[in-house]
This record gives sequence, C-alpha cells and structure tokens, in this order.
Amino acid sequence: MARILILSTAADALGDTGKSTGVWYEELATPYYAFLDAGHEVKVATIGGRSIPIDPNSDVTGDDAPASVTRFRDDAEAKAVLENPSRIEDEDITAYDALYIPGGHGAMYDLAESDIAAKAISTAWDGGKIVASVCHGPAAFDKVKDKNGDSIVKGRKVSAFTDSEERGVGLADVVPFLLETRLRELGAKFESVDDWQPHAVADGRLVTGQNPASSEAAAKEVLALLG
Repeated sequence: MARILILSTAADALGDTGKSTGVWYEELATPYYAFLDAGHEVKVATIGGRSIPIDPNSDVTGDDAPASVTRFRDDAEAKAVLENPSRIEDEDITAYDALYIPGGHGAMYDLAESDIAAKAISTAWDGGKIVASVCHGPAAFDKVKDKNGDSIVKGRKVSAFTDSEERGVGLADVVPFLLETRLRELGAKFESVDDWQPHAVADGRLVTGQNPASSEAAAKEVLALLG
C-alpha cells in the first residue's frame, strides 16, 4: 500500500469577477477513488487546512455527472474531507509516495502564488516522490524549483489546460496567466491534443493531464509508477 497526498486549492473566487471557482470536482473525485480502489491510503490537504470549494460549473448531476462525482457526493466520508482537510504545513511530505494536485481555476489563485505549496512540491520532487497534476493544477508548479534551482518542468514533457481551451471557456483575459504559455516559458516540453480530449503525460516521476477528461488517465499513470 502506498500513501498518496492530494493537495487541493481552497480558493473560491475567480479573481475580481465576482464569480465562484474552486477545485474541479472530477479532477478531485476520479483520482481519489482510483487511488483508494487500488488499495492505497489517500489524504487530502490544503494551505492552512481551509475547506475545499467545488467549482459550481463542475458540480453536475444526473446523466451528465461523471460516476466519480456522483459517488463522491454520496460519500459522507469523502464529503467530510472537503470541510476538514489536513493542513499542508503540518504534513511530512517525505512520508508519502506521491503528491497529486487537482485543478480547477482556483489553483491559479492560491497554489500558484504560495511559497508553502511550492516548498511541499519541491520537497516531494527532491525526495524522489511521484508528482502529478491535472488541468489547472500544474499552475502550482510556477514557483517550484528542484535542488539545483531549476523549474521542475524544465526540459520535461508536460501537459495542462491549453491556451486554446482557456479561450474556449472565455477566461483567457481573466486568469492571472495562460498556463500553457507559462509552462513553456519555464522550459517545459508542452504536449497537448485537441481541446477537451483526454491526454496524460508521464515523464519519469512527473505526471500531468491536459483537462478534466484526463483525470482518469493521469491517475492510471500514477498507479503504474507506484507498481
């Protein structure tokens, strides 16, 4: 059994637009259950232990809802995690085998800006752990350096929410930066497929997925690395 730490956004506001954001439900729920169902221990944390808001655009019901989202919504233990996550500051990152960061636009407003998050991610990376993220989650890599002082994405194959997809949702002029552009600026070998199609990339211990539809594929890459 491996130990996996999920670091989620706790940001609930989309800049100064007056609109709500948070974690994208599918990007949290699908890997959460993929890891648990594989027999691994899963813990969820945020900066300061703040509760986890769900992006309302991802809180879908009925036939349109991913099975993992419906399962999570009906799971009292899982929903309790949203209200009372661990404090990332209190976690011994070296005690985990993998660190996974779901997306949602919220990640661009707290994780991308946070020295605390950057330290946790760099500790995981330098400690030989698997570091994985999906969609807007790789915004959390913006300030993350390895022990040599280089960006952890420099020279590595990476995927994330594309500039085209950001324009497609009408938020290219709202977000603090365009994630694909920023990752390229950091030296990543950015890879993508057509908008909204699933795509996950593993470059050694670094696993990334392009969009919400890539959550399952990214989780499978993590599980493969865990053996």
